[in-house]
Amino acid sequence: MELDDKLKAELIATAQSLKGSERRMFMARTVKMLGPGGQRLAERELGWNRATIRKGMRELERGVICLDGTRLRGRKPVEARLPNLLHDLRDLIETWRSAHPECRNDARAPCMSVEEVRRALIEQKGYSDSDLPSPQTIAARLRALGYRPRRSIRYLRRRRLRQ
Repeated sequence: MELDDKLKAELIATAQSLKGSERRMFMARTVKMLGPGGQRLAERELGWNRATIRKGMRELERGVICLDGTRLRGRKPVEARLPNLLHDLRDLIETWRSAHPECRNDARAPCMSVEEVRRALIEQKGYSDSDLPSPQTIAARLRALGYRPRRSIRYLRRRRLRQ
C-alpha cells in the first residue's frame, strides 16, 4: 500500500497528539490496515519505532494495556527548575569571599554557612523561600562548585552540648 504525503502528515500528527497506550493502539490499528509489511512501511514512511508498534499490537490482540514507566524516571535536578541557581551561588560566595580576607587565599577555606547562603539568595537574588531547595541540596551544590560550607551555628551548639 502506498501512502500519499497528506495521509502521512495526518497519521504522524495524530500519533503525536496521543500519549501512552492510546498512541500505541492507534499505531497498531494503522499498521493492521496497511497489511503485510505494515510495520516496516510505518517505520520507514512515518518514522514510528517498530518496538512501539509491536507493543501496541500485543495490547490490541490481548486486550491488556501495558503501564508506562514514567513514574520510575526519577526527579529532575534542582537546576532544571532553577537554571540560574549555580551561577547565583557562585556569585554570592565570590562576593562574600572578596569582603572577607581570611577566605580570599584558600579556596577550600570554609565560606558562608548554608543558612547564610539561603538568606542571601532570598534577600539579594530575589528567590522565595518556597522556590529554594532544602539546605542539604544547597550544601551539596556548594561542595560540587568547590566551596566548603561553614558549619551552622545550630550544629556547633549541639556539638558543644554533647561534650
